[in-house]
Amino acid sequence: MRTVSPIVGIVCDRRKLGDHAFHVVGEKYIAALREGSGALPLLIPALTPPLEPAQILASVDGLLFTGSSSNVAPHHYSGSPPRRNTLLDEARDATAIPLMRAAEKAGVPMLCICRGFQELNVAFGGTLHQHLQEVPGFADHSVGDEKDDLEEQYAPVHDVRLTPGGMLAELLPELAPGSSFPVNSLHSQGIDRLARRLRVEAEAPDGAIEAVSMSEAPGFLLGVQWHPEWRQAENPVSHAIFAAFGEALRRAAHNRIEMAAEAPA
Repeated sequence: MRTVSPIVGIVCDRRKLGDHAFHVVGEKYIAALREGSGALPLLIPALTPPLEPAQILASVDGLLFTGSSSNVAPHHYSGSPPRRNTLLDEARDATAIPLMRAAEKAGVPMLCICRGFQELNVAFGGTLHQHLQEVPGFADHSVGDEKDDLEEQYAPVHDVRLTPGGMLAELLPELAPGSSFPVNSLHSQGIDRLARRLRVEAEAPDGAIEAVSMSEAPGFLLGVQWHPEWRQAENPVSHAIFAAFGEALRRAAHNRIEMAAEAPA
């Protein structure tokens, strides 16, 4: 297979900085994608009205949906109204959710992290806990947010247990079936009802779902609640996730080039 540079779209957050709207993506995601997957990052603005999914998918080989300080608006999953001062990003919701559905149908590789993990569940019919730490039986998963130092914020704080025979377990063959590994934790929302088409790939000790996949999806599709982008090269699990995503992206890019070459002039 000829080496190609896959193009990966990253849906931006829409933020007001002063009097103006900006479209932003955290640099740690961009760097992890370039270094860990060997891809060319392409930022997708969260415009109003949103860009059409077909327009976006015609220009990319894969998609990365990142974490964010904003929450998915609860009306997307018939949730109760958010509390006052909850940061939402309706422009990102309007771009990301339809794009996820279209990308899955088209077999476009997707990696979904933190907010992206939650968006994925909502996009396919699942629901969210808006304040996971207040739900009986669950621990406080926002502990990283309480730290001032970045190294402390993204330090591992709990284990997740792999689902035997799953996609994530396949990406981590050095780990025994059903074994655990430590992850960071910086989220207050979490999956409530799992979308019917998603399968659990890993869980926290309290039962919180920490990773999902879709076995019937025609392309690579993995969602994780933690932040593998943080120092991905230094963490074997994070490195394996981004490397596997990169392999899927290169296959997609190769197929796109082959199809373009075979198309009639």
